[in-house]
Parts: sequence; structure tokens; C-alpha cells
Amino acid sequence: MSFRGCFLLMLLLAWGARPARAQTFDPRMAVPPDSLHANQEILPHRPDSLRQRFDEQRVITRLQAYSRRKTIAGRAVSALFNFTRRQEEQAGLDAVLLDRQFDRHNFKIVRRINIRTLDAFGYSLTDSTRQPRSFWEKSGNALHLKTARSRIRQVLLFRPGQPLEPQALTESERLLRQTPEILDARVLVNEATTTRDSVDIVVLTTDVFSVTAGVEVGSATSALVTLGDQNFLGQGHQVENAYRYGIVHAPDGGTPQTWSYEGSYTAPFRNFLYAQGRYRNDYNYRSGGVSLQRDFYSPSVRYAGAINLNSYSQNIVLAPPTPGEPYDYYPLHYNIQDAWVGRSLRLRSYDLGYENPGRVIVSARVIRTDYSAIPHPDASKLPDYHNEYNDDVVLLGTVGYSVRRYYKDRYLFGFGRTEDIPTGTLISFTAGYDMNSVVPRRYADIRFAAAGFSTRTGYLYGALDLGAYQKLNTERDWEQGLLSSELTTFTKLYHFGNWQYRHFFSSKATIGFDRRPGELLQGITDNRGLRGFSPAAPILATSRFVLNYETTLFTPLSLLGFRLAGIAFADAAWVGDQPRGGTPFQDAPYTGFGLGVRFRNEFTALRTFQLLIGYYPRGISAPNGLRMFETSRETVTFTDFGLGAPGTGQYQ
Repeated sequence: MSFRGCFLLMLLLAWGARPARAQTFDPRMAVPPDSLHANQEILPHRPDSLRQRFDEQRVITRLQAYSRRKTIAGRAVSALFNFTRRQEEQAGLDAVLLDRQFDRHNFKIVRRINIRTLDAFGYSLTDSTRQPRSFWEKSGNALHLKTARSRIRQVLLFRPGQPLEPQALTESERLLRQTPEILDARVLVNEATTTRDSVDIVVLTTDVFSVTAGVEVGSATSALVTLGDQNFLGQGHQVENAYRYGIVHAPDGGTPQTWSYEGSYTAPFRNFLYAQGRYRNDYNYRSGGVSLQRDFYSPSVRYAGAINLNSYSQNIVLAPPTPGEPYDYYPLHYNIQDAWVGRSLRLRSYDLGYENPGRVIVSARVIRTDYSAIPHPDASKLPDYHNEYNDDVVLLGTVGYSVRRYYKDRYLFGFGRTEDIPTGTLISFTAGYDMNSVVPRRYADIRFAAAGFSTRTGYLYGALDLGAYQKLNTERDWEQGLLSSELTTFTKLYHFGNWQYRHFFSSKATIGFDRRPGELLQGITDNRGLRGFSPAAPILATSRFVLNYETTLFTPLSLLGFRLAGIAFADAAWVGDQPRGGTPFQDAPYTGFGLGVRFRNEFTALRTFQLLIGYYPRGISAPNGLRMFETSRETVTFTDFGLGAPGTGQYQ
């Protein structure tokens, strides 16, 4: 036998000695399976074409085939619709942000930080192969100015040459997503270059197209023009402008100012300091102010505080005039100086490997109001008027216990972007003193809040707040009391093919007791009760209890980058109109039911658009109870568990 023959024989023996493998070809697959006797695993999983009412894949396939045509209509379909299947990231979405995936790198020296910022359109942090392809994506990126690396460094909680603190990576990632100019972010360790004593960190971010503009036309000669930028010059500066012209009617029937303007400018600095300037000029109202603030943006923050200086100039009406007579205006000018400072104290941990997440926070606040011009009415016209405009100083102090944790999930308010869910526990007590020249008062408030989250059961949040003033006179009566509660929950994310949906439920109560005469809540419309509700007559309420339910169906449809979701809702609101407050359950509730759609472009700073049609059995002027409307109301709003400035309960 030749050498070649021996070599081939050895090769065949070696091949035969390999472990047995499963066959890659099944002869049964060469013929269609018997649908009566074949196992479920053999049969292909295809929908029943006789029972299926809507074949989503067939419609998408036909549109995709039509988009390949060289006609004008085919090119339009190709430009409008995005047929690329989204690759959703699953890893890490169910893990708490304060997890231990980077524990082995704690206290290593940060050697290098590699920051890569991506444009707003056509990129994805979960799919590195995605690139801008359509004309709209490339045009939008050409007009977009990417976020500067210096702005990204401002948000990071670590610096080159310093030890890496525990949870600095995950907290930095969350804080990047909280900024209005960043859509999504990832902060990772470059394991290929990491050594035993040093690390290299990679920061990836995708931008939001931050420029917003709009025109709301009221008539041929009046409109509201808005212009803003959430990332001015790529530095994270926020500019807001709103100009209205052509105003012909005043709220009180007088001669109006034909234009109004409201604007603000916010600039971020290192260590999470934010400076803001604001100005408003409206009919019989002018205000302006500046502020410098730093919040408890992370559990690791030790100090927080703010300084606010505001000036107000108004012309007010103290009483409605008799029919046929003009309004009498009185000047009211005052300045408000508001300052607070807080300190977070870490609790001792009895586990050397982990840090105690609990914090004890103490804070103090002083609010001073100086009046430079106060109304001086004619005593003959207003004999019962008592001048309550006097210089006023309010002192407040808060002590509380806070535990904060954050989870990650998707399809809550956004359409696939990573969203952070705050959970934890909060207990606080606030005490204060109102040093006014009429009747000095003390204030007391206690608040409880807790929340939990699980990918199997969903989210549950509950809060209870009770506060009131006590007069420091001979009677020692309590007044302006407020009891408020909140309950928010949503289910896990359910899947139906390429469609996904959740159920949301919330409840809010605002119950006043021993309120002053004339104090009223601001109705039950939109965020305060029934979405889209437009009452035929003002609803006077001193107490309110609201229930809201919503089902949101997230679809895979996309048009010009706007994702589509379907909405079904049911709202109910009980109101009480007793003069000094009390229970709101004496009368039947106001209710609303409806359907609609929601549009949102995650890559721009535009707000969410919602077109809804609602049915209201009573309370609106439409005879059939139907109303079509547009709203920007969010499904639910999250409340963080970090304490801020000491304050009083908001009766509104």
C-alpha cells in the first residue's frame, strides 16, 4: 500500500472514531408531515389561515415587496416605512441597577475612559451593525450636533486616575439616560485591557434630536410660536421660548396685551450643578428669576441645595365689578428669596462586602417674601377687605429615611428604549414656622412611600401624606389641612406575536379639611382626573378622589420614525364641594371611557402625541357625550425616593 493509501486509511479510521452525532438531515423532512398523526414538534407552527382575521406578516411582506419597486409610490413607501426587525436586548433588563456585575473592579484605578457618542437617527446600542440608510435618517443626522464628550464627562461619577467607587458604573449609566439630550447609554468595562489594578471604561451613548419648533394657529392673525433646544451647541444647555401674538380677548374682559412671551435658559456644570434664568411677560403679569441648584441625584450624594431669586409684578382684581363698570386693578409687586440645604448620612453596614443602601437625610429651608407694592383699595368699596400682604418668612426642616434602588425595563412610556424604574422606601417628617405679622403658625407634615418591582408581577407604588398648619394664638386651631394618597401599579409586559401590551392602574386622593373660605382644587381635567374632560360649567371641588385605568398596546408599526401604540382607558373622579373640605364620596362620580392611538419618535425631543376619542356620560356640553382630543398626558409618572427641598403639601 502506498503512503497516500495509508494516509487515507488513517483519516477514515479517525473519522469513524469520533463520537456519534445527531443527524443534521431528517428524511421525514423531505415530505410533508401527516397532520393527523405527526407529533406537535414535527409540525410547522403556522397560523390557521381560515380563522386568522389579520395576517400582520403578509401585510408587511407585501409592503416590503412594493417598496422595492422603482416607481415613485414604491420609493415613497421605502422612505416612510422601516421594515428592519428590531433586535431587543434582553440581558440585564430584569436586573437591578445596583447589581454586582462590576464588583470585581471596585477600587481599581480608572486608567482610560473611551467615550463614543452616536447621532440621533439610524444607530442602536443593541445592534452595532445598524447604520443610517434612509434619506430621512441621513438628513436628520446632518442637521444634528452630537453631544460633546465634555458634557458626557460631567455626568460620569468616576474620573481617570481615581479609584472606581462601587456602583459608579451603573449609576453613571442611569444618570446619562436621565438627561434630556441622551436617548440611551451603556457604561461598560473593557475586559480585554483590564488588569488586576486598573480598568479601561467604555461609554456609549445615542443622542436625541434636540431641536423642537412648532406653530399653533389660533386664527389668521394670531398664533403661538415655540422654539427650543434641549442640547444647545452639544453642551446640554436647554433653551425654551414661547411667543404668542394676536391676543384680542383678556380673561377679565379688559383691553389685553396683544402679545406674550415666556422663556428660560438652563446650563449644566460639573458636580451636577444647574443654573437657570427665566422670564415671563403676559397680560397684567411679569416675572423673572434665577436659580442655582444641586439635587440628591444619586444615593452616593452627600450634599444638595438650591438658591432661588424671583421677582413678580402683577395687577390684580380684588373683587368683580358691578355690571357695566370697568375692572379696578391694584398693583402687587413682591420678591421671593428661597434657599435650602440638605445632608445625606450613610448608615453603617455590617456586611463588609456591601454598602448599606439606607440614608438618613436632614435638610432646612428658608423662604422670605418682600412686598414692595401692595393693594390699597377704597374702604368704601371693599369694607370687608383685610390686607394680608405683609412681609413673610417661612422656616422648614425635614428629617427622613430613604432607600433607593433602580430597575431597568422597556415599553413603559417609550417604545423599546431602556427605562429606569425607581423603587425603595421613604419616611419623612417636616416641621416649620410661618412668621407672618397677622397670625404666626406652625406646620407639620408626615409622609410614607414605598414601591417594588418584579418582571413576573409588575410594579406597585403607594404613598400617603398628611400635613396641616396650627395657629399660634389663643385658640390654637388647625387649618389648611391636606390628606393626599397615591397608588400606582402596572402589570408585566405581555407578548402577542410581535405585539406587546401592559395594563396600568392608578389612584390619587386629595382631601382638604379645615381649608380657608374660597380655597378650591383646580378641577378634575387631564392630569388631575379625567383625560380629555372639558366640563360645560366649572366644577368646584374641595376634595377629590380619582381612578385611572389604561391598556397600552405597543405595535411594531413605524412611520417616519414614529412608533404607534393603541390605547384604551377608563377614568372616574369623585368630588366633594363642602366649603371647608371633607369626604368626596357624597355624589356620583364623573366618568370617561375612550380609545385612541399614541405616536412617539424616541430619537427626537418631541413630546408624545396622543389622539383619543372619549365618551363622558355627564358633565360636558356635547349632547352625545363624545369628544375627540389630543393630549400629552403620560400613562403614569414615577416618583423617586430621594428627598429634596422641604416643602408643604400642594393643594391644587
